[in-house]
Amino acid sequence: MDNIITQESSNIHIVDLPDKKIILIGTAHISKTSVDLVKATIIEEKPDCVCLELDEKRYETLIKKKKWESLNFLQIIKKKQLTTLLVSLVLSSYQKKLAKQTGISPGSEFVEADKIAKEQKISVSLVDRDARITLKRAWRKTGFFKKLLLMANLFGSFFDKTKIDEKSLSELKNSDVISEMLNELGNFLPAIKTVLIDERDTYIAEKIKTSKGKKIIAVIGAGHVKGIKQALREDRNNQMAEITSLPAAPVTGKIIGWSIPALILLAIFLIGYDSGIMEAKNNILFWIIANGSFCAMGAIFALAHPLTILTAFIAAPFTSLTPVIGAGYVTALVQALICPPSVKEIQNVSEDVGIYKRWWKNKTLKVFLAFLLPGFGSFIGSVVGGFEIIKNLWN
Repeated sequence: MDNIITQESSNIHIVDLPDKKIILIGTAHISKTSVDLVKATIIEEKPDCVCLELDEKRYETLIKKKKWESLNFLQIIKKKQLTTLLVSLVLSSYQKKLAKQTGISPGSEFVEADKIAKEQKISVSLVDRDARITLKRAWRKTGFFKKLLLMANLFGSFFDKTKIDEKSLSELKNSDVISEMLNELGNFLPAIKTVLIDERDTYIAEKIKTSKGKKIIAVIGAGHVKGIKQALREDRNNQMAEITSLPAAPVTGKIIGWSIPALILLAIFLIGYDSGIMEAKNNILFWIIANGSFCAMGAIFALAHPLTILTAFIAAPFTSLTPVIGAGYVTALVQALICPPSVKEIQNVSEDVGIYKRWWKNKTLKVFLAFLLPGFGSFIGSVVGGFEIIKNLWN
């Protein structure tokens, strides 16, 4: 181990606790050097446990090669998890892009660590927080306009064709590219950095402490080393309950979500009271046409099935009056039921997502279009319809 520490002191860090010796290996997720370092350190140190910066789902995808086709797509839509899945697709597409240009698949060091640990009959512990909780906590802690900014950046990354030059490639292979990307994100979205970096440092450190054995090797992204070292030396167990739970939706969001439909309905009632039932009916009709038309237009732009387009027109006027479910989820469900993706299309989704034209050819991605575009259309229709009704109230 002395030779390894001498040669790789910047990547190996030892934290001595009263009952444990913890060896942190800070890795770059697309570096062959990191893969070799992980293998050599585990073989030489023979730890009692190897901890991996993975959660169960990522472990199944990376180590067990669990494919996209194993997803229950309809269940994801019913549970309103399309946004979470879309973010996962972005990261997967980004990682595959890096893999093609670097020759190393992101996460290869975890695959190697798991393989060597099993060969040496060493127990493996997954110490990262469930990615779904991380993403949901980040989403709920982000304001509405910053969410729009985030989504715009994510969609921009889908179609970024910039090639990595040799200098940048060399830097990527010697850095924790994912953590660096998240740190950059945190510069303009501090709440997201807190959730994606700081909270996970605490979670990972506490999980490492509770792993079995007196000598532990933890394979983690280099960007997490500093935070985890500090967290290991502190008692942060009292924070675990809070950072593993979903924060309640902001009360202001609920109030706004219900007050806007209430305002629209009240305005229609007052119009009817003041100008008569026919005028109220005319405003209701305008609301239905405005919502239905813009939502259906979104479905048309998505090249959705005719029944999906019809569903968009029918559903939008009603879903716009409740924050419980959006029109996009209704249209996505109908599209998935009528035109279910093939196994091949689901398998290719993380590659097709970065190619503009394939969004309209791959049935999996078309479901996302049938979710996003009608939802946006319904929002525009609500603005147009609501403005007209409020204007009529004051006339």
